Amino acid sequence: MSSYLNSARKQFEYYKSLGDKTFQQLTEEQIFWHPNEENNSVAIIVKHIAGNMLSRWTNFLTEDGEKEWRNRDKEFINSFETKEDVIAYWEEGWNCLFNAINPLITEDSERIIYIRNQGHTVTEAINRQLCHYAYHVGQIVFLGKILLDSNWKSLSIPKGQSTDYNKDKFSKEKSRKHFTEDL
Repeated sequence: MSSYLNSARKQFEYYKSLGDKTFQQLTEEQIFWHPNEENNSVAIIVKHIAGNMLSRWTNFLTEDGEKEWRNRDKEFINSFETKEDVIAYWEEGWNCLFNAINPLITEDSERIIYIRNQGHTVTEAINRQLCHYAYHVGQIVFLGKILLDSNWKSLSIPKGQSTDYNKDKFSKEKSRKHFTEDL
């Protein structure tokens, strides 16, 4: 189980890095762009993810993950003024998450926590949030790719380079490590 916690931490770090690398490529105008009123900008997606993180991970082991002070509906209304505001809130959410999961030990994995009064083991809660954040970070990356078109700098193996990438990987001895250690 200790390998699970370590892997989960690294996966969260990986998804944060995808968002970070997308923000670096986008202008302030692009961060706030949305195709229509029914769809979200990068800024709104960040507001929702960070709002969720602050609610879920504050006093994670002792309080319900849906805090009374959270107003989820307002997460979908822009209140940011600058790209820096968006990134600062993103960082606040991730800091809350890492402050909650970094101290966890194997014995915590079967503890029961609650989200909207529904019991989850710590492992189940981590999996729930990891999937939720990956879903939304994927949206952020996709919007970045649409906005930047041919100026997008790939965050994974660029198109047409899989053969070279695999050749390099298979030229090395087998080893046991998390895939993010090579990024």
